[in-house]
Formats: sequence, C-alpha cells, structure tokens
Amino acid sequence: MTRGFFIAVEGVDGSGKSGVVRGLVAALTARALPVRATREPGGTPEGEQLRALLLSGGGEGWAPRAELLLMTAARVQHVERIVRPAVAAGEILVSDRYVGSTIAYQGAGRGMDEGLIRDLHATMCDDLWPDLTLVLDVDAATGLSRSRRRLAADALDEGRFEALDLAFHERIRASFRAQAAAAPARHIVIDASGAPDDVQAAAIGAVADFLQRSVDHGS
Repeated sequence: MTRGFFIAVEGVDGSGKSGVVRGLVAALTARALPVRATREPGGTPEGEQLRALLLSGGGEGWAPRAELLLMTAARVQHVERIVRPAVAAGEILVSDRYVGSTIAYQGAGRGMDEGLIRDLHATMCDDLWPDLTLVLDVDAATGLSRSRRRLAADALDEGRFEALDLAFHERIRASFRAQAAAAPARHIVIDASGAPDDVQAAAIGAVADFLQRSVDHGS
C-alpha cells in the first residue's frame, strides 16, 4: 500500500469499541500490515489532557458549546499530528471514536445543530473523514450497564457521559444508526449485542473485506 487507511470505530458507551480496536490491531499485525491504534478525545498529549477534562466526573460544568469546541480542539491536534501523517506513511490507523461521536453526543445528545458541527469539522479539520467507520450497534441500556460496570471495575474517572440518563444514550444510538444509513458506502453496522469474540470476529471480517476491495480497486 502506498497510501494508508483511516478506520474509525463508533458506538454507544459499552458497545465494545476498545476491544474491537485491540482485536483489529492484533489481526492486522498478524497479517504483517502496518497498523496502530489511537483514540478520541486523545491520541496526542494535548488531546489526552483535554480527555481528562471532558470525561471526568468533575467536568459537568462545561456548557455544550464549550464541550463542542474542546472536542474539536482535541481533534485538530489528532488530525494534524496523528491521522494525516499515519495515512501519508501508508499505515492503517484505527481510531476509537472520531467526529461521528461528536455528531452523536454533542449533536443528538446535547441538542446542538448537526450542520454547525459538520461545518466546524470542515473548517477546522479540512473535512477529513474516515475511509471506513464501523458502528457497533447495541441497545443503549445494555451498553450503559456494561460501561458503568467497566468504569467501576477499573476505577476510571471517565464516567461523565455515563452519568447522563438513558434517553440521552438512546439519542446517541439513533444518531449513529442515522449516520450509517446516510452514508452506507463508508459505514458498516455491526451487531454488538453478542459475545465480545463474535463482535470482534465480525469487525475483523468487515475490515478485511474493505481492505481487499480497496486493493482490488487500486485505492
């Protein structure tokens, strides 16, 4: 490959994104492909600092517009320092969340205008979108329960969004499904309600098919 690929993994909290990202990296590494993982918010030192501010339980004071701008600031750093260089170097970059999450959380969840979010992304990130987005789809209540258990078990202070009500998370799920339906050529929806190994296998198969099609078409 002369040009790499940018793959995002999206879904409600507790849908299994982190496990799928790890599984993808392991599977592609086993095939001797140049691959690495990243995440949002995060991916860069600056992004990780913003992640701590945005996801910690003490961050509820952020107004929705401030939250949107902080998420976008983290993404600008991520795109400039990680995404563009990785793709230019021929790597496969797999990201745990990207702008689809901002459309879902700050848009559908917080009630901010989706057009504004897309315009901000176009201006600040040069309208850079993943080559492929996997949407891990699971009932919002199931995902929320899973995520809260994980945060408690790992003693992580990243539960700011998990503290919000079920209706918020149901809007998130609906947004991800709508995004996939609106752009089916670059989205694949995966049923994430089953066992983690089954979900990972489905994701690995979907990405393998995508990469093969891309090679066949000379991308």
